[in-house]
Amino acid sequence: MQIEWIFLIFLLASAIGVSVVKNLFLAVIIFMDYSAIMAIVWLFLESPDLAITQAAVGAGVDSILFFLTLKKVHALKGTREE
Repeated sequence: MQIEWIFLIFLLASAIGVSVVKNLFLAVIIFMDYSAIMAIVWLFLESPDLAITQAAVGAGVDSILFFLTLKKVHALKGTREE
C-alpha cells in the first residue's frame, strides 16, 4: 500500500471525525490533525509553497483562533468567569 493512500484514508477519517464528534475541543484537535496531514499531501503533490501555507495557517493560526473562540464562549472547562 502506498503512503499516499494511507494519508488519504487519514484525511477522510479526520474530515468525518470533525463532523461527527460532539466535543468542540476534540473537534479542534482533529481539525489540526487534518491540516497537518493536508500539508504533507501538498508536499507529495510537489507544491511546497502550499504546504508551508497550509501548515502555518491551517494548523497554526486557525487552531489558535478556534481555541480563543472556545475560551470566549466558555466551551473549555475552567474558563467561566464568575
